Amino acid sequence: MSYEREGSIPVTGGEVWYRIAGADAPGVPLLLIHGGPGAPHDYLENIALLADERPVVFYDQFGCGRSGRPDDPSLWRVERFVAELAAVRQALRLDRVNLLGQSWGAMLAVEYLLSGGSGVDHLVLSAPLLSSPLWIADQRKLLEAMPIKVQEAVTTAEAGTTYETAEYKEAMTLYYQRHLCRLDPWPDCLNRTFEGFGMQVYQSMWGPSEFTCTGNLRQAELTPRLPEIDVPTLLTCGRYDEATPITVAEFCRLIPVARMRIFEDASHSHHLEQPDEYLSEVRAFLK
Repeated sequence: MSYEREGSIPVTGGEVWYRIAGADAPGVPLLLIHGGPGAPHDYLENIALLADERPVVFYDQFGCGRSGRPDDPSLWRVERFVAELAAVRQALRLDRVNLLGQSWGAMLAVEYLLSGGSGVDHLVLSAPLLSSPLWIADQRKLLEAMPIKVQEAVTTAEAGTTYETAEYKEAMTLYYQRHLCRLDPWPDCLNRTFEGFGMQVYQSMWGPSEFTCTGNLRQAELTPRLPEIDVPTLLTCGRYDEATPITVAEFCRLIPVARMRIFEDASHSHHLEQPDEYLSEVRAFLK
């Protein structure tokens, strides 16, 4: 990596923070779109290792991390985040670009592409959320394989809408250790993401927990439109991912030019759990 730069970009409601690793690298830039909604970029920072070949662009979506955090729930809508992505790209003059969306960021990347985003060379969808109904169903299946005490804690919390109890927090920790990140201890970059988490964004768009979707994404469904994706696409997931291999394989089948990679002994954070293999896969795909 060589030259880096960072700054802020005006968007609807305020400003978003960005950083470019390898800003003077020769290749087509890779723009990273983080998940959540509301989970800032920190957990993706190891992807900056690809900046030896191309600029790698990070930004924190509005409402989390180093970007503005207004107390205005009306801002947390898919179309606003699509417009924000377009504004970031225009401000940084990314005329040609590769997109990498992780989790909710994959949905945002596809929404942007299908809304008319042009000049995209390649698309990487890591641990993709592309269908809220499928995601919710998959979380329920994964929950059924957890210990009874975890299942009971979730059921009790949902019945009473009590998501701040010690029992529920312990249940979520155990679930995350199996399906969000299997490293022990969690890497510092992932902990920093949780420290900078935009909870208002998450609760407005998703809900109080992974299992209970009450936000405006609850009916989000891109599966019927996946055949419209007209750029080469790489889909990745972990064997124990919240984005399950069966569901991701169905997404891959629907995209005209796509391939899929499953990372063994890994989960939703497979880019951190199997970093060498993940970066090698993405590097080869972008070439």
